[in-house]
Amino acid sequence: MAKVEKGKTGKPAERKSQKKESAAPQKLDEGSEESKFRPRLRDTYQQKVVPALMKEFGYKNVMQVPRLERVVLNVGMGEALQNVKLLESAVTELGTITGQKPVVTRAKKAIAGFKLRQGLPIGAKVTLRSRRMYEFFDRLVSLALPRIRDFRGVSPKAFDGRGNYTFGLKEQLIFPEIKYDEVASIHGMDITIVTTAKTNDEGKALLKHLGMPFRT
Repeated sequence: MAKVEKGKTGKPAERKSQKKESAAPQKLDEGSEESKFRPRLRDTYQQKVVPALMKEFGYKNVMQVPRLERVVLNVGMGEALQNVKLLESAVTELGTITGQKPVVTRAKKAIAGFKLRQGLPIGAKVTLRSRRMYEFFDRLVSLALPRIRDFRGVSPKAFDGRGNYTFGLKEQLIFPEIKYDEVASIHGMDITIVTTAKTNDEGKALLKHLGMPFRT
């Protein structure tokens, strides 16, 4: 019988190497057809937005130019306390909109007045990065937002002081992927766009060059 080499702890070295290999991070959808897709907006950022921002703010190095870091979509479903199917529907829709599996959010503390116990599922959240982030942002500004009735742009005052922007949507039906006949309930969502900008002016300029329709 072949001997298994042991490490200093007395455990087989073979198991240790397997654990280390499994813990190594893998790229999003690595090797799939989707991973070969190059978002249009990322090319726009590199070819047009970066030069424009360098000229506007006088950056001397490309690394100083702010960029998108992640986009977070959050759906709160208080109605799920009475009907869990509403939350299941919201999770499915959020996955359809973003192309990524949502995470169910749970109550961090109990609130007796709302009959809310700690740990109960109350919503869903998705954090988009890299390719999916650019692809979603592109669809958001070019397809979804223009579908809002009497839309006149988003507020330019919703920045957090560090170049990050958060705004709310009243209904998920503005996304073309959602079919009205299959909707269990109409609900809104909050969208947070996290950037590497250091100021609100830089963050606003970045989003504006990427197509975000701010109100004037």
